[in-house]
Amino acid sequence: MGLPIFALIIAFISHTLITNYQNLHSSFFIEATLIILVSIYFIFYLIYNGFSVKITDDVTKTFTREYLYEYLQKEIKDKKEYTLILISIDNLNDINKLYGIKNGDKILREVALWIAEYLKKEGIDNFPMGHIKGGDFILALEGPKAKYSTILELMCLKSSELKIGDIEVKISGAITDTSYSRELDYLIENLFELVEKRKNSKQKDSDDEMNPNELESIIINALHNRDLIVMSQDIFENEEVVFHECFVKLKANNTKVIYPKTYLKVINKLGLGSEFDLAVLETVLQKCKDEDRFFALNILPTSLRNEKFLSRAKELLREHKTKLMFVLYEAEYYSYTSRYNSIINSLKDLGVSFAIDRVASIHTSFLYLRELDIDVIRFDTYYSNAEKLEKNRSIIEGFNLMAHEKGVKSWIKNIEDEKTYELCKEIGIDYMQGKQLALLQEIKN
Repeated sequence: MGLPIFALIIAFISHTLITNYQNLHSSFFIEATLIILVSIYFIFYLIYNGFSVKITDDVTKTFTREYLYEYLQKEIKDKKEYTLILISIDNLNDINKLYGIKNGDKILREVALWIAEYLKKEGIDNFPMGHIKGGDFILALEGPKAKYSTILELMCLKSSELKIGDIEVKISGAITDTSYSRELDYLIENLFELVEKRKNSKQKDSDDEMNPNELESIIINALHNRDLIVMSQDIFENEEVVFHECFVKLKANNTKVIYPKTYLKVINKLGLGSEFDLAVLETVLQKCKDEDRFFALNILPTSLRNEKFLSRAKELLREHKTKLMFVLYEAEYYSYTSRYNSIINSLKDLGVSFAIDRVASIHTSFLYLRELDIDVIRFDTYYSNAEKLEKNRSIIEGFNLMAHEKGVKSWIKNIEDEKTYELCKEIGIDYMQGKQLALLQEIKN
C-alpha cells in the first residue's frame, strides 16, 4: 500500500517539475520535500508495523500465542459455547536432547499437521490453532466440549502409534469450554491443570469444579470475614514438643473447606498475599491469646517488606504476647539485605523468630542463611524420606554444620516413618516434624 502511494507522489512531483518548472514558486519545492519525507516515514512505519504484528509461528506455521489469545478473546465474547483443546507433546524435551533441536522443530511442525489432518478426517476444519510454548498447542472449536471429548480421546489413543521418521512421539490432551469460565486466562490455566493431574494420576478435586469467578469471591469474603480454620502440628526436639507449625484452610459460605493448593493460586493472582498473611496473623494471635505456646507461621517475604503489613503486625505483636516464628521462602533473591535485616531485627525485638525454608534446594535459601539474621533453617521436603536423605547425606550434613556454626538451628518436616526419623537424629537435625511424630490438630478459640 505504501509503495504505490509513494510512486504516485513522485510521478506527480516529476510531472509538475517537467511541465511547469519555469513558473514554480520556491514554496513548491519546500512542500514537495516535506511530502516526500512524510511518505518515506509512512512507508517505514508500515514496514515496522508489519514486523511487529506477527501472526504465525516460524517453526510450526500455526498462530503465535499473542495472536491466538487476541483472537480467542473476541471469539469467546461473541460465541455462546466455545471449546478449547490443549495438545501437548510430552517427550519434546527428550527429543531435543536425543535428536537435536532441528529435529525437535520438525516434530512440532509435523504434529501440527497431524492434528489438522486428523480433525479434517473427523469433519472439522478451518479452526484456529496456535503454538503456545514448548510442545503445547491450543486449538479452538465452536460448541460445547461434549461435542469433541470423544474425538480428543480417540486422537490421544491414535497418537500411541505416532512416529515421525524413527522418532516416537508421545501426546496427551485436555479439553475445557466456556461453561467453566468465559475468561481466557482461566480456561487456559484449567487446561494445563487437567494435563498435569492426568500425568500424576490424581483424583480431580471438587474445588476445581467451582467457577473461578465464584472462587475468587468466596476467598475474598473468607479473608474479609476471617473465616479461617487454623490447624497445628507439633515440632519436636529431643522427643519434646518445642513449638507448633500452623496450617490454614478457608471456609466458604456453604461450610465447604478450601485448601491451600486451591486458594493460594487465587491469592497470588489477585495480589492479596499481604492481606492473607495479616488475616492469618490476626487469627492465630486471637485464637492463641491465652496459650503459652510457640507457633510458626508461613509469611511471604514481600509482606514483611510491605509497610502496611509491617505496621499492623507490630501493633498486634505488642498487643499479644504469643511467641511466633515467621517461616520465609522466596525464589528470587532480594539484594537489599541490610534493609531486610533491619526489618527482621525490628520484629525480633518484639519476640519473633525467623526460619528460612527450602534449604538445600533453592539457591536463595543458601544466600539468606549466609546473610540474614535468622534463627532456623528448614530443609526442602525433597529430603523428607530415608532414601533421598541417605543419598544426599553429605549435602544435609554440610548445611547442618554451616547452620550450627552460625548459631542457627535446623528443621525437617514431613517425616512419615521410623527409618527417616532415626536417620534425621543420626545426622543431627535439631527440629523434627511429621505424621510419624504428631498429627494435625485444629486450634479452636
